[in-house]
Amino acid sequence: MPTVIGREVGPIGYGLMGFTWRPEPTPLDQAIAALKTAVESGMTLWNGGEFYGTPEWNSMTLLRHYFTKYPEDADKVTLIIKGGADLKTHKLDGSPEGIRRSLDNIINQLGGTKKLDLFSCTRRDHNTPLEVTFGVIQKEYIDTGKLGAIALSEVNAQTIHEAAKLAKIGTVEVELSMFSPDILTNGVAAACAEHDIPITAYSPIGRGMLSGRFKDVSEVQSFGFIATFPRFQKAAFEHNLQLVNHVEALAKEKGCTPAQLAIAWVHSQGKRPGRPTIIPIPGATTAERVKENSQLIELTEDEVKKIDTVVESFEVAGARYPPSVPTNT
Repeated sequence: MPTVIGREVGPIGYGLMGFTWRPEPTPLDQAIAALKTAVESGMTLWNGGEFYGTPEWNSMTLLRHYFTKYPEDADKVTLIIKGGADLKTHKLDGSPEGIRRSLDNIINQLGGTKKLDLFSCTRRDHNTPLEVTFGVIQKEYIDTGKLGAIALSEVNAQTIHEAAKLAKIGTVEVELSMFSPDILTNGVAAACAEHDIPITAYSPIGRGMLSGRFKDVSEVQSFGFIATFPRFQKAAFEHNLQLVNHVEALAKEKGCTPAQLAIAWVHSQGKRPGRPTIIPIPGATTAERVKENSQLIELTEDEVKKIDTVVESFEVAGARYPPSVPTNT
């Protein structure tokens, strides 16, 4: 079993964004049922965000409901929450004041139902030196028992190397999927391997697209902000459907769902020489989808190579994020 900050977690984790950061948040009963299924299925590395939703309904308020109902699950789950940004403007803020505000808010909203195991800034704030940000986190939160460890989110290889000299980094959250294999070649995966840092791989199903759920660009509109992403604009979307078709054909050959194949490919990348442990964290808002995603499909070396060939030969249309969103900080 993989470990994060010395805690055993399942080979597949769980992304919480979809519950609360969308035009129509998931009903509470449905969300709690999905979270319970994740625990029962071994998906025990959970990843949320302070800004995933509103001040009244977000990752922490949802989790407070869950762990109030199932307090016995608190020690089974390893929880990562991102923060370090102004909740109104979304401007990055790694200053001591900004970090205190963010961490205090996260911890207070959890209400003592679950210890915060890992905290990361959503992006690196280059206006504040890492040693300043980490110093506040270490002295005021880790050393006092309020927090388990520091994590990183959406960073480049240089930041990973710099951060690893300053603190023990519990995990690095970066995007990895057949649509976004960049970290495998841009030094990020190599840096994590060098410092023995596991990768928490978000959007392993390409924000749902690799599951085959979207066949027309109009179907993306109900999923909030991703409808503004370059890859989900009409021309790019129609081009990218070609990769979806490849995935569906490969999944049919394997006898699994396209989502399971996409997750399995991401997981398999952590088994290659020179790679760190890679834990996919797909999101799902129903118990049924959680069960599907939790079934880790083992790929043979030949199957991985076949998928690699498809991924390497396909040129994805559109950037991962709109220009207004910083990446690889």
